[in-house]
Amino acid sequence: MQKILVVDPEKCTGCRLCEVVCSLYHEKTINPYRSRIKVVKWEGVGIYVPMVCQHCESPVCEAVCPMNAIARDPDTGAMLINYDRCIGCKLCVLSCPLGGANIDPKTRKVIKCDLCNGDPQCVRFCETKAVEFLEPTVANLLRKKTAIEKYSEIVKKIPI
Repeated sequence: MQKILVVDPEKCTGCRLCEVVCSLYHEKTINPYRSRIKVVKWEGVGIYVPMVCQHCESPVCEAVCPMNAIARDPDTGAMLINYDRCIGCKLCVLSCPLGGANIDPKTRKVIKCDLCNGDPQCVRFCETKAVEFLEPTVANLLRKKTAIEKYSEIVKKIPI
């Protein structure tokens, strides 16, 4: 079984280094708007929330895509976008309950975490371990479940 991405908003300091390294890795430019991970400050509680695709077991984004442009990579377990098929309709962005997909302002197509081919750069550079890439042990799966439940409640309260 592939490793899992575990996000803990309580550990995030809001430094946004994850956004910088993500855009640099994928786009060869430092541009947080083109990052696959977004850090959102939740004013009501005073915490920062790293919002990134959780590569769900039964992803809604894949189910709603009219072009079948989203599929799981068998090697990494990441939900990947086929950019030749993506028409930029935003259904995946609108349907994701965790805010894990965004629209690239340059291409107008969806961008989302691809786990950097199995070596997520956000994880490598996060000094507080707010984002981790872990073996899917029972303990880590429970941590992920708990984090997603907290994360879901936070995302629901973020004003659009």
